[in-house]
Amino acid sequence: MAARHLREDSYSDFAKLNGQHPWQEILPESCVMYPVRNLPQGEVVYFNFSLAKEMGLIPKNHPHELNKILEKKILDTFCVQIINDYDQKKNNFSKEIIDHSNKYMATRYLQLQHNSKTGKTSGDGRSIWNGYIEYNGKSWDVSSRGTGVTSLAPGYVDAGKPIPTGCTSFGYACGQADLDELLGSALMSEIFHRQNLKTERVLTVIKTDHDLGIGVRAAPNLVRPAHIFLHLKQGNISALTRSIDYLIERQMKNKEWDIQEKGKQKYDSMLSKISAEFAKFAAHLDTDYIFVWLDWDGDNVLATGGIIDYGSVRQFGIRHDQYRYDDVDRFSTTLNEQKHKAQAIIQVFAQAVDFIKTGRKKPLEVFKAHPEVIRFEQNFEIFRLERLLYRVGFEQKQSDLLLKKHLHLVQEFDRLYKYFERRKISKEIQKVPDGINRPALFNMRQMMVAVTSALLSTDLSKLKQKEIEKSLSTSFSTFATSKDKRVSAETRERFRDLAQRYLYLVNVTAGRRSLKRLLERTHFRSQVINRADRITGNGIEYVVEVILEQLDKNLPQKYIQSAIEAFIANQVLLPNKKTCLNYLRGSSKTVLESMQAVLLDCKDDL
Repeated sequence: MAARHLREDSYSDFAKLNGQHPWQEILPESCVMYPVRNLPQGEVVYFNFSLAKEMGLIPKNHPHELNKILEKKILDTFCVQIINDYDQKKNNFSKEIIDHSNKYMATRYLQLQHNSKTGKTSGDGRSIWNGYIEYNGKSWDVSSRGTGVTSLAPGYVDAGKPIPTGCTSFGYACGQADLDELLGSALMSEIFHRQNLKTERVLTVIKTDHDLGIGVRAAPNLVRPAHIFLHLKQGNISALTRSIDYLIERQMKNKEWDIQEKGKQKYDSMLSKISAEFAKFAAHLDTDYIFVWLDWDGDNVLATGGIIDYGSVRQFGIRHDQYRYDDVDRFSTTLNEQKHKAQAIIQVFAQAVDFIKTGRKKPLEVFKAHPEVIRFEQNFEIFRLERLLYRVGFEQKQSDLLLKKHLHLVQEFDRLYKYFERRKISKEIQKVPDGINRPALFNMRQMMVAVTSALLSTDLSKLKQKEIEKSLSTSFSTFATSKDKRVSAETRERFRDLAQRYLYLVNVTAGRRSLKRLLERTHFRSQVINRADRITGNGIEYVVEVILEQLDKNLPQKYIQSAIEAFIANQVLLPNKKTCLNYLRGSSKTVLESMQAVLLDCKDDL
């Protein structure tokens, strides 16, 4: 579509994002409403054209390039700041600068870091909801971070009085967002989405100051378990019922759930679906080493089992399951504990459903052995094994066959895989810039490529000690010391057993096909899925530094946009997808190559 054919009405649906949202009518007690004004300056750094097309905000054939009309529409819609409690108390505004007729909501939800553990003072501390939009049979929620400090921010509560946006005297009180954080969220969330992990997505990142910005997130449903659990904690059965009814209705409307039951029986169906979704979500996090900091309050997670809030989200290069994030007054959970925290969320949902059905709130401990809590455990294990088979090169049909008819073989392979995956370096837990950690000894992505390479190069019975040691030497993480790299006879034998068990799996899925041909296929898939230049938490930070350097050099936005889009596509790591390095030219290609290059130095990182 040529730029000259794009008019103001090509972007008319942006006007629907005007602060209005059904949550305000259904749960008014869960909303704190604020007028907003447009900031005097803003610059669109990144715009998710693919997402905008899915939402119907731009035409399907719109080029992936900003024009003046579109950029103005983005800034008019999203480059806003609330007139908060401090502004209103000080009369620090005039009616003339309220640029939007509707007020925008900040939502209340449960947060454990607040002294009040009932959600009365917690929720969106620096965010507002821009509204929702319906397109092509699907509803989308849209909210923005960095739009000013609300009365639900932890620092506001600590201060005990209204505070201005930008205040740094109290923790989590400024109401603003760092540009590097927003860009990191944009990159990571879109990569995760394209790898079929449920997550919020970033629609746009707007630079408002040298190192500050506004990030706009979107998803078919941005409700968190914490939005529901605060009503449970407060014993408000009316609000609890309305919030869960809303969740069910939105999921049904978006055709993500099909609940046939009526009356109170529908809540049991909802619980069953949420239990299965969280089991699959937690299993994906576990096998892909994605740290989300789950806890029972359901704060940093979508109610349908997905990621929201990328402030502490990390994808580890290896199994850093002793890493804990230091959040000043407490340490986070670990990768190993995420499964149990996800299960705890299901337990709280079970308590909520029972409360609605019986009218009596029973102690949480009563639901520890609830059927859906038990079923979560069973589903988690199957989903985890399914994801493991994918990561080591098997296709879905092969995985289905193995789990259905050869589960014992998969479990034996998993046992040996865990032996290597969970071994740690000899050093004890040590401090890292944002917490503590004791790194893993092996990089399992490199090891599985080494296993398939060894099986292709020679018969397993002829696999010599020297070849095994060579395979192991390429599998050590960059944290391993010379002492750690001394290979024992037991380790060599375990590696041989791991290769043997993998060969068993390939063999039973081969059928009448050539075993070597199938091994070549799984080796190829394993190489793509387990590429060394896969994003990690630290890797994303360095990639963002490259982008910020280009912004400081005033590189035109279109080159940065192209590099970001290519980087995201190149990180999907699906065997049927092509990389995009060769599709770019000039400045965009130079930026992309710089972004890719920094990842290799972080391949084993946090």
